[in-house]
Amino acid sequence: MTVVALGAIGVVLWRSPLCGAESPVVIAPPAIDNPKVSGPVQTAVLAGGCFWGVQGVFEHVRGVKQVVSGYAGGDKSTAEYETVSSGSTGHAESVKITFDPAEISYGQILQIAFSVVHDPTQLNRQGPDTGTQYRSAIFYADETQKHIAEAYIRQLDESHAYPRPIVTRVDPLKGFYPAEDYHQDYLVHHPTAPYIAYNDMPKVENFKQLFPALYNDRPVLTSAR
Repeated sequence: MTVVALGAIGVVLWRSPLCGAESPVVIAPPAIDNPKVSGPVQTAVLAGGCFWGVQGVFEHVRGVKQVVSGYAGGDKSTAEYETVSSGSTGHAESVKITFDPAEISYGQILQIAFSVVHDPTQLNRQGPDTGTQYRSAIFYADETQKHIAEAYIRQLDESHAYPRPIVTRVDPLKGFYPAEDYHQDYLVHHPTAPYIAYNDMPKVENFKQLFPALYNDRPVLTSAR
């Protein structure tokens, strides 16, 4: 393990030299967030590179009830993998996270996304994948989610949590379209596939190491619902 201190914020590398996952970053929780209160389940739609790894991490988060890989940002007519892969549809590979607001807050979900799921300073790419379909984005469902997301990005930028500015887009959610069945729970079903083992399994381990109180060893599978 290698630790590099950046003022009050530490960058902790848990990966081996052969891992391809983005390095996790220790960041403060959002100063503005929803309180944890009982109520109906809520949803968050996020994009941060290939949806296999994003879904794989959030399926291990306590309080999360379901995670679906899909497409957001474009029209329903183009929400199909081969078409989205052209980079010309406006869609981003995204995940829809359904969660219990009494167990985990919207802000905590964003903290996990920014800390271990992806590098929010990379423009239109993550790891080996390039194109607007792999952009970093938050698709907000209401003004509260928009306010929390924008305030958190300002907070992280002002604290210099990263060596470069955050490029994450904050856009209104106009629609979410589930991806094809073979994309769902891909990390769980193919943990030894080279792409997953190299790029995504380290993200799950990073999450377990940095957020032990939020880690659920048994993933919540989309295919079980």
